[in-house]
Amino acid sequence: MLSQLYMITPNETEAELISGIAVHDIDSAEQAARNLYHRGVKVVIITLGSKGALLFTGDKAILIPSPAVNALDTTAAGDVFNGAMAVAISEGMDFEEAVNFACKAASISVTRMGAQSSAPNRLEIS
Repeated sequence: MLSQLYMITPNETEAELISGIAVHDIDSAEQAARNLYHRGVKVVIITLGSKGALLFTGDKAILIPSPAVNALDTTAAGDVFNGAMAVAISEGMDFEEAVNFACKAASISVTRMGAQSSAPNRLEIS
């Protein structure tokens, strides 16, 4: 089934479950991303919480850091990340720019309580 996906955005736990590689640091995240890439996924983005996200497209792995924030509630951070990725791609950003944008959006969301109420609007993400 992975060969049918163009992009996947698992968090550390999900990446381990899918790849079979324990993700506990940047190097192991890259190994898991390579595993998923070699199984057919063209763009692998592993979200790493406060460390940001690892973008892997086959030719290189790029760690995109998240802004440092005081996290209050991580509910919906992954959903906000993916929604922001969709916005960024629809606006014509390349993958590196889109992941950076998504990390900023998710970082804003974790500073607020709740799920839907934590999602930033487009103007809040610079």
